[in-house]
Amino acid sequence: MKKIYIMLWLCLCYTAVFSQQILQGKIYDAETKEPAVGATVQLASDLHIGTITNAEGFFQLSSAEQHPVLKISMVGYESQQVETTNEPLRISLVPRTEQMQAVVVTANREASLRTETPVAISKLSAKLIDETKPTQLYEALNKVPGVLMVNLNNEQHFMAIRQPMTTNGYFLYLEDGVPIRPLGVFNHNALLEINQFALSSVEVVKGPVSSIYGAEAIGGAVNFIMQRPPVVPTAKVGIQFDNFGFRRVQFGAGARTGKFGFYIGGLRSEQTNSWMANSDYDKTTVNARLEYHFTPTTRLIGNIIYGKYFSNTAGSVDSVAFYSRQYVSTTDFTYRKSEASRSRLTLEHDWRKGSKTFVTLFNRTNEHGQNPAYGIRWNPTPSATNDPTTARGEINSNNFTSYGVLAQHSQQFSFLDSRLIAGGMYDYSPNNYWSYQIDLHAQLRPDGKSVEKYTINQERPDIKLADYDAKIRNAAGYLQYDFSPLKDLRFSTGVRYDRMSFTYDNYLDQSSGSKAYSKFTPKVGLTYDLGKDKGLYANYAQGFSPPALTAIFRRKPNSDPAEFYYNLKPAQFQNYEIGGWAAFWKNKGYLDVALYQMYGTNELLSIRQADNSTDYQSAGKTLHRGIELGLTVKPTQEFFFRFGGTTALHRFEDFQISNKSTDQYQNLSGFDMPAAPRWTWNTEFYYYPRFVKNLRTSVEWQHVGSYFQNQINTVRYEAYNVINYRIGYQWKGIEVYSNVLNVADALYSANATRGNNATDRTTYTPAAPRTFVFGIQYNFTGKK
Repeated sequence: MKKIYIMLWLCLCYTAVFSQQILQGKIYDAETKEPAVGATVQLASDLHIGTITNAEGFFQLSSAEQHPVLKISMVGYESQQVETTNEPLRISLVPRTEQMQAVVVTANREASLRTETPVAISKLSAKLIDETKPTQLYEALNKVPGVLMVNLNNEQHFMAIRQPMTTNGYFLYLEDGVPIRPLGVFNHNALLEINQFALSSVEVVKGPVSSIYGAEAIGGAVNFIMQRPPVVPTAKVGIQFDNFGFRRVQFGAGARTGKFGFYIGGLRSEQTNSWMANSDYDKTTVNARLEYHFTPTTRLIGNIIYGKYFSNTAGSVDSVAFYSRQYVSTTDFTYRKSEASRSRLTLEHDWRKGSKTFVTLFNRTNEHGQNPAYGIRWNPTPSATNDPTTARGEINSNNFTSYGVLAQHSQQFSFLDSRLIAGGMYDYSPNNYWSYQIDLHAQLRPDGKSVEKYTINQERPDIKLADYDAKIRNAAGYLQYDFSPLKDLRFSTGVRYDRMSFTYDNYLDQSSGSKAYSKFTPKVGLTYDLGKDKGLYANYAQGFSPPALTAIFRRKPNSDPAEFYYNLKPAQFQNYEIGGWAAFWKNKGYLDVALYQMYGTNELLSIRQADNSTDYQSAGKTLHRGIELGLTVKPTQEFFFRFGGTTALHRFEDFQISNKSTDQYQNLSGFDMPAAPRWTWNTEFYYYPRFVKNLRTSVEWQHVGSYFQNQINTVRYEAYNVINYRIGYQWKGIEVYSNVLNVADALYSANATRGNNATDRTTYTPAAPRTFVFGIQYNFTGKK
């Protein structure tokens, strides 16, 4: 009898086990087709039974029900219920437009909830980037609250994030968390190397984030997150062109098969016969990403980026040309060229209970040469020693190769729900730079006070402006500890140590030597969850930025024998910030606000001389104070509204520029910093008509407030407004679209600047008149 009971018990167990249905599938982002990592999968009939997706977006779940209904949810996405079948599932999640930044990776170099991150951070989603269809990055980045990317045409630019519009190295540009340039070799035009067509999203952290990312992350860090291999095979190819001779061909494709996945995307842009004379350019860039998943928790990722760029640089124009809309450059010989490659190899491993480790090896090479329009020096005042029909320019080249390693481990603890992040990096970057003079002839206008055209008389490689070799070594280590002493309160503390050192040979003064800059940069912050998608945060952070080598080894103007800026000091900053977020109107709206006050010491200041040359100083104090506001509202599926803006003050608190009693100004204390608009905002209204499926249209308004053109606040440039319109329609994978930029054909300058001398005149960087952009794209999605 006992044997019979045992047999019956075994039969019951067998029946129970094999009556369980094994449910499995992959979940991915509906826009990018990338795997949705960490999505929750539950039985709709019993929410206690569930699992989460792994790094491949894969899930597996057992159920005694036949064809049960699954509930799929993930932060930042629309929840949905799916009826199962006998086949593996492929489920796409639609991002919640009103919560575009629910999950971010840039704050800690790994996925984190925005509501547990005590910094001001904004995210441009794949949907927003795709619908913008940018020909240049500024068209997308200027949608971020507190960001003004200044368009200098042909993808050239500089930036303003918690800083005036500046060329200084106070912004850190990253690809998937790795800086695209080594410390000490900042270039304000670095983003022209980015492949816009291979972007998955963009995250912008505002304010100092030096405790994780290191020096230069002062105004903020901009992280370009590149497309990953999609869960299902995808491909897209398209063309863009406008009415001013711009045209672009672009493509992207990716897939996963077994443990292997790949994505490749690239573009080729050309500009000829534009609205601005001497502004032709061409650009080619390709990104490739390969992944191999040894197991669901261990993966190897390789990235390769190559780009080549050449542009004629029209530069700025004077007031006569600007206000008469005579977009004729004063030069036909200036140019900028760049050839860059970057590669990364990353090994990632997910441990138990959410702990993670990664190690990245990286290599960067870059050659950046130019005959810059900004390097032209002309003195209009005739004298016994100065002929106003003569001028000087320069040709230069800045080149580097980098080899580095970056590693990080995060460990989860049950004690106070805490997490420890520890990381470090080392970067070795040989760098060489040379610059020499060119003699120019200045053809004057009839008034004799402005230049109509420059021509080259002679190249003078015998007159060196800079010539050095340097071997840069950057080393850093950092720690961050997050914990929750109370249920809704979370603290984040961290510290980083950076040491930038270099040995050099300066061939102009025949000197050799070494220099080093080091700094501990701490931070402390907290978030408090008020419930119902509302919360507050506060933080304090320090940051610093060593002077760029091109400034240190630049020959001082009018110095004979040659003198250099060996005594420039690192800029240091202290930032105090509070902010919060709130969902409202039944989660149809989302508000994000930040208030900050940042003090700077030893900010690098360039003083424009009478001949337009630059003298550098780093001795003084500055104040940066502002409010940043982001608002999104989506009342229905048809309408969506977005607003991002800032009001800010950037002021010299104490900045000694001269010790000569004969100079009108010795100290800039109390003056506004130049090129610092008090108000900037970008707002857009989207309409997706229900009666025409897959049609989209939007109207965008960009506002930049007035600002002082010079350091002594004698001349303002008035505010300007730009209206853009976008429309697109997709039918069976074929997408056609048009962007009308500067609809009202407003006359404005992206940048207007003037020296401090009474005889100085404003130079303008004119923005494009009304531009019609057209495009067609084919999008393919497989059904694997």
